[in-house]
Amino acid sequence: METLLEQLHELSILLLLLSSFFYYRHLKKIKRERKLTPFEFTMYITTQLACLLWGFTMLIYIIK
Repeated sequence: METLLEQLHELSILLLLLSSFFYYRHLKKIKRERKLTPFEFTMYITTQLACLLWGFTMLIYIIK
């Protein structure tokens, strides 16, 4: 049962990461067309940082 919960947890993280990536691409497209609103700009930066932080922590987790 514990491994099933771990797999579901990792699946949810993967889905959140994918949705964040697609939202980032959407914001990048909007940024080329017009200036981002303050909220959109905040989300643009937040999604970049979240993806980088996830990648960095995953790398540390694999090396460990």
